[in-house]
Amino acid sequence: MMMENGLSMEYGDGYMEQEEEWEREGLLDPAWEKQQKKTFTAWCNSHLRKAGTSIDNIDEDFRNGLKLMLLLEVISGETLPKPDRGKMRFHKIANVNKALDFIASKGVHLVSIGAEEIVDGNLKMTLGMIWTIILRFAIQDISVEEMTAKEGLLLWCQRKTAPYKNVNVQNFHLSFKDGLAFCALIHRHRPDLIDYSKLSKDNPLENLNTAFDVAEKYLDIPRMLDPDDLINTPKPDERAIMTYVSCYYHAFQGAQQVGNVTHVPEPTRKYTYVPNYNAETAANRICKVLKVNQENERLMEEYERLASDLLEWIRRTMPWLNSRQADNSLAGVQKKLEEYRTYRRKHKPPRVEQKAKLETNFNTLQTKLRLSNRPAYLPTEGKTVADISNAWKGLELAEKAFEEWLLAETMRLERLEHLAQKFKHKADAHEDWTRGKEEMLQSQDFRQCKLNELKALKKKHEAFESDLAAHQDRVEQIAAIAQELNTLEYHDCISVNSRCQRICDQWDRLGALTQRRRTALDEAERILEKIDILHLEFAKRAAPFNNWLDGTREDLVDMFIVHTMEEIQGLIQAHDQFKATLGEADKEFNLIVNLVREVESIVKQHQIPGGLENPYTTLTANEMTRKWSDVRQLVPQRDQTLANELRKQQNNEMLRRQFAEKANIVGPWIERQMDAVTAIGMGLQGSLEDQLHRLKEYEQAVYAYKPNIEELEKIHQAVQESMIFENRYTNYTMETLRVGWEQLLTSINRNINEVENQILTRDSKGISQEQLNEFRSSFNHFDKNRTGRLSPEEFKSCLVSLGYSIGKDRQGEMDFQRILAVVDPNSTGYVHFDAFLDFMTRESTDTDTAEQVIDSFRILAADKPFILPDELRRELPPDQAEYCIQRMPPYKGPNGVPGALDYMSFSTALYGETDL
Repeated sequence: MMMENGLSMEYGDGYMEQEEEWEREGLLDPAWEKQQKKTFTAWCNSHLRKAGTSIDNIDEDFRNGLKLMLLLEVISGETLPKPDRGKMRFHKIANVNKALDFIASKGVHLVSIGAEEIVDGNLKMTLGMIWTIILRFAIQDISVEEMTAKEGLLLWCQRKTAPYKNVNVQNFHLSFKDGLAFCALIHRHRPDLIDYSKLSKDNPLENLNTAFDVAEKYLDIPRMLDPDDLINTPKPDERAIMTYVSCYYHAFQGAQQVGNVTHVPEPTRKYTYVPNYNAETAANRICKVLKVNQENERLMEEYERLASDLLEWIRRTMPWLNSRQADNSLAGVQKKLEEYRTYRRKHKPPRVEQKAKLETNFNTLQTKLRLSNRPAYLPTEGKTVADISNAWKGLELAEKAFEEWLLAETMRLERLEHLAQKFKHKADAHEDWTRGKEEMLQSQDFRQCKLNELKALKKKHEAFESDLAAHQDRVEQIAAIAQELNTLEYHDCISVNSRCQRICDQWDRLGALTQRRRTALDEAERILEKIDILHLEFAKRAAPFNNWLDGTREDLVDMFIVHTMEEIQGLIQAHDQFKATLGEADKEFNLIVNLVREVESIVKQHQIPGGLENPYTTLTANEMTRKWSDVRQLVPQRDQTLANELRKQQNNEMLRRQFAEKANIVGPWIERQMDAVTAIGMGLQGSLEDQLHRLKEYEQAVYAYKPNIEELEKIHQAVQESMIFENRYTNYTMETLRVGWEQLLTSINRNINEVENQILTRDSKGISQEQLNEFRSSFNHFDKNRTGRLSPEEFKSCLVSLGYSIGKDRQGEMDFQRILAVVDPNSTGYVHFDAFLDFMTRESTDTDTAEQVIDSFRILAADKPFILPDELRRELPPDQAEYCIQRMPPYKGPNGVPGALDYMSFSTALYGETDL
């Protein structure tokens, strides 16, 4: 349990669990702390004096643990372990721990009370510990009627002081402030010590001093409380008073022991007074017997009261349940039903509990009487359990009958109300449905309709007829409901009958109007269908005839394009066949026009608005007439156009023959000259000078043949002006001839230039004719297509065939790419014979190299890796020196000086080995 000073302790076996609720704020009040300190000190001294010692200051004298152990030995009668006699702190803690361990061994679990706090003189902890000892050794064993501790001690005080005036013990603080309770306890056990009649409630100080003095002098109870503190404190400390009162309890209990006395009033009966049987125990027994008897009488009285009340309630309720009066309205019956539900929900449940309590009390009473050897209880007449049970059964039967009547009456009135609502609902729905129907049936809207609209209107009318027939059942239901309401004598039958009659009369009118409208719709449909058939026939015939007219007009005005005699002759033949069909077309035209005239006659006769509009087509007779007239006029115009085109094609045929005759001569001549020039360019025959001579002879012959090309150009111009694009008499076109002529001239010029370059190379490099022929032969061998150029792979194969070593490893590929950069500097992807010959010439002769040039510059630079501009100007001509200075990059190597130039990079760049 948690104590007022923040300490906690627990007791085994549920000992004094109520301590948890005792005034938790107690020691927070200094006045209470003062009272506890004085009371607990006096209580401790009352026991320590038996050992010939005492304490003066409770928070100091227990710090070493010696007197604390001595106190526990005195009050328990047991011997504690031998204490430590040292004066060090750990000796004191060990002694206090022995005391605390002893307390714990008595079933008290100390929580938050440590030896260190006691040794340190913590007053709150010390008071809490002493209070724990008092509870365990002074209050725990107090037992009154199975109550323990605080309640038992309080009950003992209440019983002992009950007969005394102005004493009402309810607690251990305010009830003892005036001192009368202390005096009453003393007078109850020792009336010779105090004259209670002379005490006054208005003199608490005198009362307290009297009680404390008498207790100290005659009962050996030391003065533990201060009268002034009790009087001046609004709420005295409960623990201090309990401690002091417990001393009274033990003092009086010990004083009431009687000796062995035997009294024999009669020979046949003997009463024995045994040792240790005291007056308190005897009083307890008598009180217990009287209490049982009082409780039994209370239960009897309560049973009588509950039985009378329950029977009276049943008597008052039965007439209400048996009543069958109603105002013949659903609201009235529902009100009664709600009252009955309220009765079942609110009024009866308490009575059910009352009946159950009545039966429980009766059974409990009979059991207690039987166990206490009392005679069984017999209720007054008419209030037995059986009487109550019979009355309750009658109540339940009346409830059932009343509820069944309410439900039946509710169902009857609900049925009547439901019929009235049903009649109203159906009548409302029917009138909503018929609203506007008579005006709709009398309408002449169909006279402005087209056939499709009229058919839709007729379908709508048929749907209305079906709907009307379906509503026949609803009208009959309305009439049947009205009849049933009359039979059941519904209170508003007059209005129901009047409304029902209006509905029936309107129903008859709707039937007549429906038949009349049906006849009018059928007649209008017959007329419009006839017109519709004529419109449909017109549309069927007009559409294809109109398409024929449109197609014919397009054909007659078509801007045809022909290129041959056969094509124009085919068009003339087709036109003649078309003119043979015009007679049948004229008959179809007249038939279509007659259909329109018949429609116009019917529309005029019946005055049908919009009857001339054809829903199946947008074509009209006027439009057909106009188109037919256009076709008749276009036929002779087409005849004239075809005749003119025939004459044009005859003239074109003559131009084709003239061009073909000339082209078939020029084309082969160009091809023969081209083959001859190509053969010379291959270098397969004669020396280079012979090849050059023959090429120039061919050049003169070609220029001499140019007038034939010019004559052919004139003929071609005439062909173009006549829009002739095909010529079956020759495979040559002017474009192919022009390209062949230009290629011939280009080939001659290129071969002349190549031969002249070869002669220059041969003479400057000292190449023999045999070497030149070998290079040409190898080049031509790998030039499979005779294009005058080699691909990179073909060039590599050619080099290998001439004995040039190119490795297949990475270094060999790098060497080959370097050669390609020389022979194909523009990266065109091809190697021409001139570049090939130049490369092979340099590889076969002794020429200047980059290394030779570098050595020359090194001599001018006096063996330095760089050269200065002044050195160049001194050794070279001015223009050559400036050329070198402008193009040489700055020297970036070691030991350079300002203005130094890199002649090595410049030299390698001259031969294409690096970039400037």
